[in-house]
Amino acid sequence: MTPPTLGNTTPGRELKRRFVWLGLAMLMGLGLISIQLYRLQITRGEEYAAKSVANFVKEVRLRADRGVIKDARGTILVDSRPSFDAFITPAFCTDCYEQVIPRLAELLQWDADQRKKVEDLVRMGRRNAPFQPVPVRVDLSRDEYDRLAARRDILDGVEVAPVPHRHYRTNSVLSHVLGYMNEITQEELERLNGDGARYALGDYIGRRGLERYFEQHLRGTDGVRKEVVNARGQTIEELNDKLGDNAVVAPRPGSNLVLSIDMRLQEEAERAFPGVTGAVVAIDVNTGFIRALVSRPGFDPNLLTGRVTPQQMALLSRDPLDPMINRVAAEHYSPGSTFKVVTALAAFKSGAFRPETVVNCPGGYRLGARTWRCHKDAGHGHMDGYQAMKTSCDTWFYKVADTIGLDPIGEMGKSLGLGSPTGVNVVAEVPGIMPTSAYHDKASPGGYTKGMALNSSIGQGDNNVTPLQLALLYAAIANGGTLYKPQMVSRIENLDGQTIESFQPEVVRRVELPAPHLKAVIDGLVKVAHEPGGTAYRARMNHMRDKDILVASKTGTAQVARLGAIRLKTHQMSFFERDHAWYAGFAPAEKPELAIIVLNEHGGHGGSDAAPTAMAVFQKYFDLKKLDATAPPPRPNQPYTPSSVKRAPHPDEAALTRGVRPPARLPGDEEERARATAD
Repeated sequence: MTPPTLGNTTPGRELKRRFVWLGLAMLMGLGLISIQLYRLQITRGEEYAAKSVANFVKEVRLRADRGVIKDARGTILVDSRPSFDAFITPAFCTDCYEQVIPRLAELLQWDADQRKKVEDLVRMGRRNAPFQPVPVRVDLSRDEYDRLAARRDILDGVEVAPVPHRHYRTNSVLSHVLGYMNEITQEELERLNGDGARYALGDYIGRRGLERYFEQHLRGTDGVRKEVVNARGQTIEELNDKLGDNAVVAPRPGSNLVLSIDMRLQEEAERAFPGVTGAVVAIDVNTGFIRALVSRPGFDPNLLTGRVTPQQMALLSRDPLDPMINRVAAEHYSPGSTFKVVTALAAFKSGAFRPETVVNCPGGYRLGARTWRCHKDAGHGHMDGYQAMKTSCDTWFYKVADTIGLDPIGEMGKSLGLGSPTGVNVVAEVPGIMPTSAYHDKASPGGYTKGMALNSSIGQGDNNVTPLQLALLYAAIANGGTLYKPQMVSRIENLDGQTIESFQPEVVRRVELPAPHLKAVIDGLVKVAHEPGGTAYRARMNHMRDKDILVASKTGTAQVARLGAIRLKTHQMSFFERDHAWYAGFAPAEKPELAIIVLNEHGGHGGSDAAPTAMAVFQKYFDLKKLDATAPPPRPNQPYTPSSVKRAPHPDEAALTRGVRPPARLPGDEEERARATAD
């Protein structure tokens, strides 16, 4: 027998080593299996148990009815209509990207972008909530519904379900107030659900206006219905009875909003307003509640809430009239002569002027080497404060500005709410500009000069206000100095009409306005509409039947483009170079109830193109007041039926494109004053 060689191993030893390694491998394998079993059964046992149940018991979401929006008399302006939506449940969608989605794309005529969007939604749903239906087509047409129903057998995981769809009965009227709805974003989904909300992929959420601001009140709480399904997600009806009494949790509808807006007054404002663009605000001077609000042009919320196409969105974004901008609060303008009430109050407060103070108007005012023109080239002659307000004589107010400077005027304007947001909240707003000397020292090249005060005194220069700010300012003058927060919702109620929350008037501040000063300003405003020569006299005579109603009024014509040596007629100018026409006032002057602001953007002249609208709305307000005092109350919850309102025509393309659109305020040398035509 040959002895073993040094370094060699025997066969037995080699076999023993292999058994050791095999045993270690088996022990490691058993350890891994034990860890995985612990994770599946202990750590995530409940999760996988729920998923296993979901493979044959499906939870169908029962969408809550969104709350309706009503006007002040209970007429329904926004509700929901029945519609059908198409959904894909990712867990039941076999061969989803290879067969199901391509078939859907063919049946529903999707383009490549739409198909990709659906694929991305399903992938996201498969990752986050595979058993939750993902909406892939909203508001199916009848033909689309029939095509899907006919091919149901080859569309695994696809279902068509009834879903309430938002219905805006007013169309474009009040669109900026009501808002619209569109699909929630992934970022919003994570943020809101992180705060305890229960949104799902593909849900619609309020955008803009009341829909956005009162989203949590309007949306309600969804319910759920359990169904037995097969592996393809199809319901097995004969097994549903075995789920018991807890198979259905009913949804809870959202709360209703009741507005302070009266659609009868709103319709009259829409009818009487001739502007292509602009705004009308009618506000209760003693509460701050808005009774009518026009922002033109508007948009159709039904279009934006439904199946809006890229082409339709492109038309909206390219429209030079900017229909998505709320003219009432989200855009500011030079107020023109409607601002003169502020200058007058500052003049009286300074003690340097009284209503009887006389200033001679030769057609302009000389300051240094320049002359600021009055709108009447021939001049008004000797004017006191009352007559200056009545005829809108610029020279009287130039004299005030030259005497007291800009800061007292700016301080008075700021105390009455100019240059600051109103706090309306429901709609976006800009603060406007109420310039002072300090403002000009920072914003204007060369700093403040006295000519800037002259421009501001008549509502030009850097003065910029929103129609809503001006409405609250005139309401404060009407009620004796109380500046209110504007509101559009009077109460929130439940499905049965019971009040959940009622909104009360909110005072922003009380402005100290001595009674003699207020009386002098109001007396001057009354002359504007009630004495021949007043800039609103003809409008009142032609558009108000009740001649005994005293209407405190002020008109304004604010230029937006620098005037040359030759004055052009409105129709000779490009649309965006035309003056803004303003009206501001309240009635009845002796015991005010309603303030009205009209801005006919690029509309012409205040006396002829804004005041008639206000007079017609005043007349309608008092007609309705008499009617409501004797007529029986209306039946609640009646759907609103739009009336036929004749719209101002859209400016022709040549008028819109001729020339360059100027900025909101005049640039350059603020001491150069070029007044347009009469107020």
